[in-house]
Amino acid sequence: MHKLNVNLPRRKVRQMFQEADTDENQGTLTFEEFCVFYKMMSLRRDLYLLLLSYSDKKDHLTVEELAQFLKVEQKMTNVTADYCLDIIRKFEVSEENKAKNVLGIEGFTNFMRSPACDVFNPLHNEVYQDMDQPLCNYYIASSHNTYLTGDQLLSQSKVDMYARVLQEGCRCVEVDCWDGPDGEPVVHHGYTLTSKIPFRDVVETINKHAFVKNEFPVILSIENHCSVQQQRKIAQYLKGIFQDKLDLSSVDTGESKQLPSPQSLKGKILVKGKKLPYHLGDDAEEGEVSDEDSADEIEDECKFKLHYHPDVKEGGKKSHGRSLMTNFGKHKKTTKSRPKSYSADEEEDAQQNPGKEPGQLCRLGRRRKTVKLCRELSDLVVYTNSVAAQDIVDDGTTGNVLSFSETRAHQVVQQKSEQFMVYNQKQLTRIYPSAYRIDSSNFNPLPYWNAGCQLVALNYQSEGRIMQLNRAKFKTNGNCGYVLKPQQMCRGTFNPFSGDPLPANPKKQLILKVISGQQLPKPPDSMLGDRGEIIDPFVEVEIIGLPVDCCKDQTRVVDDNGFNPVWEETLTFTVHMPELALVRFLVWDHDPIGRDFVGQRTVTFSSLVPGYRHVYLEGLTEASLFVHITINEIYGKWSPLILNPSYTILHFLGATKNRQLQGLKGLFNKNPRHSSSENSSHYVRKRSIGDRILRRTASAPAKGRKKSKMGLQEMVEIKDSVSEVARDQDGVVRRTTRSLQVRPVSMPVDKCFLGSLALPVSEAAEDTEGKENSPVQI
Repeated sequence: MHKLNVNLPRRKVRQMFQEADTDENQGTLTFEEFCVFYKMMSLRRDLYLLLLSYSDKKDHLTVEELAQFLKVEQKMTNVTADYCLDIIRKFEVSEENKAKNVLGIEGFTNFMRSPACDVFNPLHNEVYQDMDQPLCNYYIASSHNTYLTGDQLLSQSKVDMYARVLQEGCRCVEVDCWDGPDGEPVVHHGYTLTSKIPFRDVVETINKHAFVKNEFPVILSIENHCSVQQQRKIAQYLKGIFQDKLDLSSVDTGESKQLPSPQSLKGKILVKGKKLPYHLGDDAEEGEVSDEDSADEIEDECKFKLHYHPDVKEGGKKSHGRSLMTNFGKHKKTTKSRPKSYSADEEEDAQQNPGKEPGQLCRLGRRRKTVKLCRELSDLVVYTNSVAAQDIVDDGTTGNVLSFSETRAHQVVQQKSEQFMVYNQKQLTRIYPSAYRIDSSNFNPLPYWNAGCQLVALNYQSEGRIMQLNRAKFKTNGNCGYVLKPQQMCRGTFNPFSGDPLPANPKKQLILKVISGQQLPKPPDSMLGDRGEIIDPFVEVEIIGLPVDCCKDQTRVVDDNGFNPVWEETLTFTVHMPELALVRFLVWDHDPIGRDFVGQRTVTFSSLVPGYRHVYLEGLTEASLFVHITINEIYGKWSPLILNPSYTILHFLGATKNRQLQGLKGLFNKNPRHSSSENSSHYVRKRSIGDRILRRTASAPAKGRKKSKMGLQEMVEIKDSVSEVARDQDGVVRRTTRSLQVRPVSMPVDKCFLGSLALPVSEAAEDTEGKENSPVQI
């Protein structure tokens, strides 16, 4: 029983043991008797009560009763008697029940735990979105330095990585090409000790695995550092191995100056790379293009951080056409704004690389390098011409892929988000990790998805929170690597940082009842394995999307039960743009000094299905949560009371005052170690016996953890998923300065800031006594 992670009273265990022990050999259980004992112990009380409520208190469901349950609770349409009979035949274990065409508790349990009742819409396991729109209207699953198996300096390069990521649904892979021995180009990370693999082997692997899982196009992002002679060898291998997969002459682009669609490019490979300038003419065999050196990435980022102003003008005159860096790259020169943005980047880099001094790699004043490019390789680039920000001219043409490092893109998203969104309606943008991420950690992709960037390239070899979000994003639409952007992002524009980005559109209200858990394991890093202490689980639910939608809430703690804990708690969320939102379910083990990560499952909001559903934790065979989902539409401006029904008069009376205070203290601190109210030097913890009981019985966050409303930058990547920790950082939303107020635990923070509800002044004053009331940015 201890290994099963459950702590039942000995009296209850003895009672079940004696009921199962039916043979002459009393005091021991045969295998058959143990199966009976296990079934008694694992009887799902929640499912049994649900069955009774639809069966007129019988122990089985008739065909008509099952159909009523599916229509009313599961919101299924076109439920027929034949469909219900199929369920009984497939899931019922009793031959007697099958003969009577009824579904008993075991069959009902089997059905409710099947994929038909999973939280993820089974229809979304297939491609269901419109695939005839231009490429720029889709998010595209993208990999950075695909060949690497580990860090960016010393790890092995392997062709197997291309097979792996392509089969996982990635549609844009990267190949760094360098001169190799005997005239044969090789692939590796330049200026590092990563191992080298032949370019030919990479191309053959891509050709073999590109279209095994789906036929939608693969983008081959070539970073070319080769001599002209070996460039010709690259072009030769690409044409010889890919053959007609490179032939785009028959592709229908529809309207002029529009990118082709994924549907029209099925089975094709697009080469993303440099293209010779048009002014050279078709007879030029080679020409100069800007280099793509990794060291230059670092230099550009340093220049960008220190100067905040790319070199886009010559002699005080604007260059021909309108440079996009005039729109995207120019940044405020005020001394007030520079240190804030700089310090935020500096802190993030310091977290990833503690020994790095800011700006130590800067080599200023050197002009951007150029390299020679051969005509054969240039001609293979058709719709995906790779350009840097300072090279591109907004002259209305399509087919350019604008490349940004995360550092530069972060500034563009903050300061020119709507212009960036409009640009992404015609062209492709690729965001890649900072060159400082030598450990192959990943940046948060949400700000770039929210601005309409299609190709957000991540290190697929680094498992953790960010790759879990990426998998969830692209699992929908058949995991084909292409997910349609919201139509508001493809045609119109909006400010992703606004408190109400789309005021004319209805909002979605998610009412999520967390009922129970099943077979939750001990934490993966538990020192004693399955002999370790029985867990005290609680569930945290997080909404991740536009800044206004980012928030989290959690259940109470259940003591000593990972086998079948019951919470029966309702969490309510309001989502302004559900098309961009992810819903993340996390299970934690509470202990006196913090919490340990048990498991997670992340699902796109649009793939949630209403009704009673199981949420299977990713990577764990049987571990699940049982929930009930209701999704309502909300129109116009509503009060917090309507948006969050759990917001009751008790909040005004101060019954949950302690949780209110914990929900806000440290919410905006950069350093997560200081985010707990218990760590504050100004906070004296006074806890009565009643408070301790309340924490175990009410819907309160676990000790030292808070419900929080997050800014966009809070969701920082965690390299190891087993030690996942939420970090509160400076967000990027800019709001008018207001004093910090206390808010109810279920009330959105932005409503509190915007003054939608008057809160008791005495509580706020009492909480903030002895603390600084400095202006807050989120």
